[in-house]
Amino acid sequence: MANVVSEGAAAVGRTRTERAETALEALTDLPGTPDRLRRVLEQALVFAGAAFAGVYAPGDDPSLLCLAESAGLPRTLYGLRDAYPIAGRSPVAEAHRTGRPQWLGPQELAGFSEARRTPSSAFSLAVLPLDPAGGCLLAVGEHPGGFGTDDRSCLQLIARAIAVPAPAAPAGDAGELPPDAFSLAMDTGRVEVGDAILRLFGIAREEFDGRVETLLGLTVPEDLPALMSVVEADHMSIGERELEFRVLQPSGPPKWLRLRGRLLPGGEGRAARLVGTVADASTLRSDVTDVARVQRLAAALATAGTVKDVGQAVVAALRGPLKADRIALAELENDRLVVTVLDPPEPEAWPEVWRSEWRSEWPDAPVRAMPTLAAALREGRSRIWPAGTPLEPTLAGVGPGGLAVLPLPAGGRMAGACLIGWDRPHDFAPDERALLTACAALTGQALLRAHAFDAEHELVGMLQRTLLPRRLPRLPGAVAVARYLPTTAGLEVGGDWYDVIPLADNHVALVIGDVQGHNAGAATLMGQMRTALRAYAVEGHDPDVVVAHANRLLLDMETDLFATCAYVDVDMEQGVAWCVRAGHLQPVVRHPDGTTEIVEAEGGPPLGVLGQAEFPMTQLRFRPGTVLALTTDGLVESPGCDIDAGMDRLVRELAAADPAHLDLAADALLTGAHRGDDVALLLMRYDGMAVRPLRESWTVWRLPDAVRHARRFTRRTLRAWGVSQDTMEAALLVVSELVTNALVHTAGQVRLDLSLVNHRLRLAVTDSSPRSPVQPPAIGWEATGGRGILLVQAVSAAWGTLPVSGGKQVWADIVPDD
Repeated sequence: MANVVSEGAAAVGRTRTERAETALEALTDLPGTPDRLRRVLEQALVFAGAAFAGVYAPGDDPSLLCLAESAGLPRTLYGLRDAYPIAGRSPVAEAHRTGRPQWLGPQELAGFSEARRTPSSAFSLAVLPLDPAGGCLLAVGEHPGGFGTDDRSCLQLIARAIAVPAPAAPAGDAGELPPDAFSLAMDTGRVEVGDAILRLFGIAREEFDGRVETLLGLTVPEDLPALMSVVEADHMSIGERELEFRVLQPSGPPKWLRLRGRLLPGGEGRAARLVGTVADASTLRSDVTDVARVQRLAAALATAGTVKDVGQAVVAALRGPLKADRIALAELENDRLVVTVLDPPEPEAWPEVWRSEWRSEWPDAPVRAMPTLAAALREGRSRIWPAGTPLEPTLAGVGPGGLAVLPLPAGGRMAGACLIGWDRPHDFAPDERALLTACAALTGQALLRAHAFDAEHELVGMLQRTLLPRRLPRLPGAVAVARYLPTTAGLEVGGDWYDVIPLADNHVALVIGDVQGHNAGAATLMGQMRTALRAYAVEGHDPDVVVAHANRLLLDMETDLFATCAYVDVDMEQGVAWCVRAGHLQPVVRHPDGTTEIVEAEGGPPLGVLGQAEFPMTQLRFRPGTVLALTTDGLVESPGCDIDAGMDRLVRELAAADPAHLDLAADALLTGAHRGDDVALLLMRYDGMAVRPLRESWTVWRLPDAVRHARRFTRRTLRAWGVSQDTMEAALLVVSELVTNALVHTAGQVRLDLSLVNHRLRLAVTDSSPRSPVQPPAIGWEATGGRGILLVQAVSAAWGTLPVSGGKQVWADIVPDD
């Protein structure tokens, strides 16, 4: 296609090395520019395809080569140090001592004891000595084949253009700082700032407390992540950094400021410091270069955790500076493009074919439907089509005034593509082409990392969902809601859990717990503990016995982990609850009048710690409208808030919540929750039962006429309840059969329970044998037994068995005919 213009046509007849040489000559003409060294290093990102470039030079300590400046992704991604001993066995020291370049792939890097490779990254390293400066240029590439011939030539040009600055002296006190300068101690967060910076933030000198958090609190929340990537040492390489951010104003729109900072390494008895300047960006924004935008995109992609984050970073870095009308980012999966970002997101901003085929929940399209795009992906080169280029309708409508397609290479394959379109005719300058090429390489690697993160995060979420209840049961006389928030501090599964267990006689058990650790072992143990507590509860044990059994089970499992737990058994008929704590947080109760308190419930040790532990029970009384809150420490404890203050905050927020809308109350309690740990929250509003069952019990003594006494008790009770004669006759037959079976086939105590609610009569016989009665498939005329269960089934609306404290309860329901 003669009209197609590729990236290689940016300068006809000129090689990449020649274009790099031209760019470096332009920078050489600016010897007094403060950020000249950084701009020179940024050429390695554009022309040599490097992901990181840095200069190591002798510093205050003559035995060390210290990182003086860097550009690209954070050095920590590749295990690079702030400094290397000159006498050590690192590639930097080797190139410095011998004066010979080092071109190292992953296998060669393994031979250096001080290389500190990151095991999950396969990258190449280039180290070139700087003469006569005496330092070294270090570049990291993520291309599978390492640095090619053109890449090496460009790096050699960059090494010759580097002039290493003298080591900066430590910053003095605030009185010696220029008005627009600052000095931040990385270990304490104390910051010294000039008067001009305080005026930009709207703070008087006498009102400033010297804490960096005070300044960060005045910034626009959306700008905090990018700002923290500069302020926090773990996210910043040694060298100069530049960032624009906004600060809130008493009135009107936020003010744009520009921070330029340099992280100075610490030494003997001296902490690392971030020093630099802050200025009003309204008069400086025209100085932003395309190379600086590559730097900013690299910093944003370094902290992008998900595919969505990558897309947002690309849109922010390219659409505004390029004045593009639309950007699409798509992943390549099995010869299909899966669109992850469309900006603008409105369907009417895109061609009709995109609306019909791509605007679905997971929009995708086959690459073969777009042959021009397929050719660009095969070649792996950025392609640019100016206005008027004949293209298939799917692509022509994206950029009628110009279209750029950036294949996104990563890990030896194409991770996807980025499409940038203009409505009005757009002239593509050579700098724009270099910007697009550099951004494509960075975006491809970030997209590959983010896709792996998303896949693992989904797997973690699926595992967590299978270990927690899918839904909560409907409760008699109460409403319960639960919330679970996984930690965002990583991909590991947490050990927090909750459960709501319906029990016999309108009892409900509310359980919440937390297993030590955040890994697969903790999640597995969490699932086992939840199942065990449910099984012990359903058996009918008292709350303290349920928790004691779980403690013994955890000890028998011989694990190094322990668990905390809070177990509350609520009698829905009486409004009485029994609470047992095993090293867990106290419950919080909101009374109907709005007063809220932390329940001083006695507690035992965590589960799995002591074999002979006691777990005392504390009685609670609920009136209709009472709300019970159980939570884990992730909601009330964070690095900046101790657990007591967090519990007090929970009390205040629960008191202010509307108990009539429990779902909204739960969401409000989780607002602003610190996501450094898992959070589980269980709320129950006790409403009381509108109709309470009538209940009576009888202990059946093992006497020759025990069945007759049981029938007499049943007849007397049902007559007092006003039960009809037909229902009474059926009930007496069932009682005779169930009591007889219990006396004949079991040993120990036998109990008869009668209950009546809404004209439904339940007859239950409890004994000490766990073996359930078996209904015979068939009975011959000569059989002497087995007919009792058939009779019970014939006259009952339903019947069954329940495990009860080592035994069982056989029950039958009788409903009178209308």
